[in-house]
Parts: sequence; C-alpha cells; structure tokens
Amino acid sequence: MNEADFWENTAKANKLMKEMKYLKGCVEPFEESVKKVTDLKELAELSADDEELLTQIQEEVTVLEKDVDVTELQSILAGPFDRNNAILSINAGAGGTESCDWSNMLLRMYTRWADERKAQVKVLDILPGEEAGVKNVTLSIEGDMVYGYLKGERGVHRLVRISPFDSNKRRHTSFASVDVIPEIEDDIEIEINPDDLRIDIFRSSGPGGQSVNTTDSAVRITHIPTGISVQSQNERSQLQNKQNAMKVLRARLYELKLKAQEEKISKEYAEKQKIEWGSQIRSYVMHPYSMVKDHRTDAETGNVAKVMDGGIDLFIEAYLKKKDKG
Repeated sequence: MNEADFWENTAKANKLMKEMKYLKGCVEPFEESVKKVTDLKELAELSADDEELLTQIQEEVTVLEKDVDVTELQSILAGPFDRNNAILSINAGAGGTESCDWSNMLLRMYTRWADERKAQVKVLDILPGEEAGVKNVTLSIEGDMVYGYLKGERGVHRLVRISPFDSNKRRHTSFASVDVIPEIEDDIEIEINPDDLRIDIFRSSGPGGQSVNTTDSAVRITHIPTGISVQSQNERSQLQNKQNAMKVLRARLYELKLKAQEEKISKEYAEKQKIEWGSQIRSYVMHPYSMVKDHRTDAETGNVAKVMDGGIDLFIEAYLKKKDKG
C-alpha cells in the first residue's frame, strides 16, 4: 500500500484494502483478548480479599468469554467464499396462501437479521402471492462474512401455527425452501457464451401501486445448456435488471461448477428434496406450544418472536460449530 503507484489500479487497490480490513478484523480482536487475559490475571493477583474488585473481574471475564466466542466463530469462517456477499432465495412450498405468508415471514426474518449486522439488503426479484405473502423472492445481501454466516440456512423451513386465513382457526403446517449462494467476485472467470443465453423482457408483476413498473423493464435470462433461469424485475431500468440477473446467473453457474467438481451435481440438482414434510432443516412451532428447533444441531429456543425478528444467531453458530468439528 506504500507503493507510489498503489492507486493506479483502482480495482486491485480496493481489493487489497478489503483484504487488509478482513485480516485486521481477525487479528486485532484476538490480540485484544490476549491482552485482556493478561490484565485480568494481574488484577486478580492484586485483588486479595477485595470482594468489589473480584466482582468487577468476574463481570469482565463474562464479557471476555463472549468476545472470544465471536472470535472463535469468525475463525471457523475460512471457506473460499465465506467473506462474500450472499444471494438468498425463498420459495413457498406446499400449502398455498399459508406457505406464501410463511415465505413473507422468512423474508422479514432475514431482512431484520441483516439490518442488525448493518448489512445491505436489495430485492432482486419478487413474485407476490395471489392472496397474501410472496411465492418467491431473491435478495442480494451485502456485508461482512454474510455468505459464511448464512450458508447453513439452505434447506426447508417448516411452520406450525393456527392459520389466520382459516375461519375455523385450525392448525396448519407450511413449508418454504431457502437457498443461499455466494455472490461471485468479478475477477473470478466464469465463461458464459452469449449464444447460450435466452433473454426475455417482460413487464414487472406486483400487487399494484406506485412501486410496480408500467414499462417492459423486467429481465429473465435462461442459460440454455444448464436450464438455469434467473430474473430481476425490481429496478426501473432494464439495464440494471439485466445486470442484477447476470450477477445471479454467474453465481449459480459457479456453484454448479463447484458441485460438478465434487461429483455431486446429480444428487444436488437432479434429486433435490421436495419442499414438504420430512425434509425440513428447522421447525418453527407457534401452536400448541412455542419453540424453534434446528433438526441438524438440536439447537432450540422457546422465544419464537425473537427468532422471527431476526434472532437466528443461535442456530447459525450451532451449525457452524458442528460443521467445524466434522
């Protein structure tokens, strides 16, 4: 960074600045924790029978334990794309209006989680439900380590509650699937032959109001060799929608490439789990009792309201730590 020509290549300079910020974020908290341990040891040796000082030390140890947990979790996120932004999609499953409403609840949950982390959320594409909620939605979430934290959210999410759409107040079970892929940096080469793309332009759909485009600006891009189809309709500019759709397509093609290298492509794409009973990764029960439980880690909480307000770190951390232990 001290080189005289450092800023001549802006893209390279910004990438190095981002790398430095990440490395500082790893090293500095660790060094601060080590220093706090040393300081607390010295303070403990001087405390003797001073109850007030011992209480203060214990309080600082509790804070230190939380800081170390955060540092430990960050050290787990060492995958090649864990530092990347994420593209998150939610699709309503079996259950009609109930499932569309459930998808909308998940949309709010992930948006609130991102807000708490100061991450930026951008809606790339959304298809409203016929009566309520959304049939599917695709988000771009930009922030520190976003993909690393959210990658474990991929799977089917199940809701059990008394339906607000049922006049008989019966209990309903709804499903929605969540997919998370990393946003791919521009310097990673993904070969896309323009002749392999079918680009369709159409008018944005929506529930009505000023936010709905009245021009043909929505874009759907289909990659003919793989059958992957992506679309963007939330921008007023056709060019912006095309750029957003290409961003998602690049990410999906790269994910496909990685899975092919791992020789799991047929299982991951040709044999996807159905969005229904028995395939869920997490259950959210609001009736006859309150509980959210992750079936992979057994992490659970009775505070459903907090979870639906974005408090999903309990499940994220449990998944990452279990995966790290193998």
